[in-house]
Amino acid sequence: MAASSDFDKLTYLSGFGNEFATEDPRVPGALPQGQNSPQVCPHGLYAEQLSGTAFTAPRKENKRSWLYRILPSVVHTPFKATPNTRITNNFSQFQPTPNQLRWHPHPFPKGAPFDKVDFVDSLYTTAGAGDATTRSGLAIYNYAATISMKDRCFYNADGDFLIVPQEGALKITTEFGRILVKPLEIVVIPSGIRFSVDIDTPSRGYVLEVFGVHFELPDLGPIGANGLANARDFETPTAWFEDRENIDYRVVAKYQGALFESTQTFSPFNVVAWHGNYVPFKYDLRKFMTINTVSFDHCDPSIFTVLTAQSTRPGTAIADFVIFPPRWGVAEGTFRPPYYHRNCMSEYMGLIVGCYEAKEGGFRPGGGSLHSIMTPHGPDAACFEKASTDALKPVRVAEGTMSFMFESSLSLVVPPWALHDGNVDEDYHKDWLPLKKHFVMPKQA
Repeated sequence: MAASSDFDKLTYLSGFGNEFATEDPRVPGALPQGQNSPQVCPHGLYAEQLSGTAFTAPRKENKRSWLYRILPSVVHTPFKATPNTRITNNFSQFQPTPNQLRWHPHPFPKGAPFDKVDFVDSLYTTAGAGDATTRSGLAIYNYAATISMKDRCFYNADGDFLIVPQEGALKITTEFGRILVKPLEIVVIPSGIRFSVDIDTPSRGYVLEVFGVHFELPDLGPIGANGLANARDFETPTAWFEDRENIDYRVVAKYQGALFESTQTFSPFNVVAWHGNYVPFKYDLRKFMTINTVSFDHCDPSIFTVLTAQSTRPGTAIADFVIFPPRWGVAEGTFRPPYYHRNCMSEYMGLIVGCYEAKEGGFRPGGGSLHSIMTPHGPDAACFEKASTDALKPVRVAEGTMSFMFESSLSLVVPPWALHDGNVDEDYHKDWLPLKKHFVMPKQA
């Protein structure tokens, strides 16, 4: 692996959904010109295509990249199952609950030997729905890693990972190059792409996985051509490779919700050049162009959507990734915090930094909450009373805060370990019990 300081000097390719082409500057001319699979590739490299969609998908949806590597990824020993008791994509086996749920900050592992856990081993399924075998659904994970992945990489055959670091930066090496991802940034690793995670300090955060579909930018409609997450602000790594061999390298695969491991004698990050549009990418949430009301009432939270993974029903998402960044609140004659709500969508919320304006007490960075389909939710009693009497002058909302939401049209199920591991806030429902009756019957004439 590269020295730690190298990650601070990385450059990226700009844009979302572009056709990129890049080669490691140490090997000029590594990228074939004019064709994808010449009889003999430059410098004796192997050509390998990675397809993220069916060959016959419409051109505007078709995703694939060509990799030019020292050895192809097919050179490995057979995969063998490896146990993991806190990862699952089999959600039909668990009992559902409609209750509001809130979790304390996801704990870091403690006590030897459990305190030495890398990114993959720390993955913890918190909720999900659907089926990885039929390529329709999603899963939500927490992670809390304390060590780097050494001579070990991971790929997900089931779906794309959207990773949201909350504490501690991630130094991610992929087949496409290297990415530094800090809190307040996100990274998307599409299905099949191999990656390894290094850390300098313990890191925890959240992961959203979608099966069978890919993340895209939401349509802007009447907003126009610009706004929300602008395409130019997404960053894709440039080609970088390492030529390491005669080593014991482990490749971990997630397939149908289970983990498998294979070995090979060389680094999988041996891609000298590549081109295509099926790529990993990162995005800085602070670059989001926030849109909000300048008159009265609330816009729907869909105006805060960064990325979406659509279902087959137009306008209905398998998952939306939504953020609530610092912004101005100027609504006139309006109850400004989020209103009380029941929804046909499932809403998992997480907090990266700061205090969420509707629940400033028990909702803490590194924690989460789940409000299931048609389960009521909204501001706690203290927030309601304060917001009902506040002077309605322009104010900065969520200053120093960044919260987010994984919203889905699917009905999520929570595995029993996420309900009974001692990290659930058993008093969450009490946030609303002090709400008072303010109704006054008008006097009859």
